[in-house]
Amino acid sequence: MRLLAVLIGLLACGPGLAAEPFGRASIEDSQGIVPGQQVHVVVDVFAPEFFTSPPQFPLFDVPDALVTLSSDRPQNLVQTIDGVQYSGIRRSFAVVPEKAGSFSLPVVEIDLGYSVDGTPAKGMVKVTLPSFEVGASSHQSATPFAARGLTMTQSFDRDPASLQTGDALVRTIVVFAEETQAMLIPPVEVGTTSGVTRYEKPAALADGIEQRRIGRSVETGSTRTETIVYTASSAGRFSLPAISYPWFDVDGHVLSAATLPAADLVVAQAVATERIQPELQADASASRAWRGWFLVILLCAIDLAVAAFAWRRLPAIRTWMTRVRTRRRNSPRRRLGRIRTIIGVGDDLAIYRALQDWSRNLGYRTPSEWVEAQACPRLSTQVAILERRLFRSRDMQVDRAALASAITLPMADRRPPKRALPDLNPTAEHQLLHPL
Repeated sequence: MRLLAVLIGLLACGPGLAAEPFGRASIEDSQGIVPGQQVHVVVDVFAPEFFTSPPQFPLFDVPDALVTLSSDRPQNLVQTIDGVQYSGIRRSFAVVPEKAGSFSLPVVEIDLGYSVDGTPAKGMVKVTLPSFEVGASSHQSATPFAARGLTMTQSFDRDPASLQTGDALVRTIVVFAEETQAMLIPPVEVGTTSGVTRYEKPAALADGIEQRRIGRSVETGSTRTETIVYTASSAGRFSLPAISYPWFDVDGHVLSAATLPAADLVVAQAVATERIQPELQADASASRAWRGWFLVILLCAIDLAVAAFAWRRLPAIRTWMTRVRTRRRNSPRRRLGRIRTIIGVGDDLAIYRALQDWSRNLGYRTPSEWVEAQACPRLSTQVAILERRLFRSRDMQVDRAALASAITLPMADRRPPKRALPDLNPTAEHQLLHPL
């Protein structure tokens, strides 16, 4: 009975244990493939529940073929197998065979991350890529270039029939093709023209270009842009030959050709312009040179005079600069900032000393006289608490923010109160005896 129960449990858990990542591959339009045609190998990777990290699709090598990973956005898939829901991601490889024959694709190993009962796990899926056959078409040339919807256009930067000798004519040829890559598009043979110098710039390649067709349809493909510059050193009529661009149409399996018509270059003799010969004016040039030297000598003399004056007055200049810096450092606003800083971070004794310096600079003998003259209850309260902490007991705390905000800049008309008795030590401002 126990063995039977274990077997039944294993059979019930079988689908859950078999929920592992897997992959599959297929080829789109595998019939009638010719050399140079882009073959799309589609790879689907599935994982139970959801991916915790995206699958890493590696490139692979195939003899006599070019392999790239498609730049299209990956497609998300959902599939249910044996009651288990799988999440999938689809990517495609572009394989371009260079010759006819049988092409066997390898097995690719794709790393991924997925969820197992809510726990992230790492895994690897091996996908066997299918093989395909490439047949040589009797209508295809020896150097194959297969594509869909190929078009070729040209433009000039100016009218080719209105040139002058020495002018440069820029010719731009754009080849657009679907189901191919820009690096596979062959160059355009523009031919040669006697009497005209030709310079070809490096071709510009671009993939994922959208082009509007007749109507409202928009197709995506690749482009090769050729830029040719023509110059003619002599007048005359020159003919740029017509261009025929062969290619193999994979839709109709026929050899086609895109053409551009011939263009005529009409070059006229450039009109010679009369040159104005410069007149030599030696006297005027010499006069301007003397004026320039005189200005340089004058500026040097002024610089020397200023330097000599500054050197002689250097002690006085230093004293004046020191006085300016001291006045600026001891300005009311800077002193107010310093005392508020001390109130915020200093101890009680440092705050009281700062208040003494502040009141003394304002003309008061003690902080008490200054506080009484301010007539500010908040200031009086905080100073009283500070004095109590210094001279009696430390049972109260000073409100530093209130004390700092209560101290303001002195008004212009606010002066120390007139004392009832003269000072014991007369000064120049307060003399003991008035002059007769």
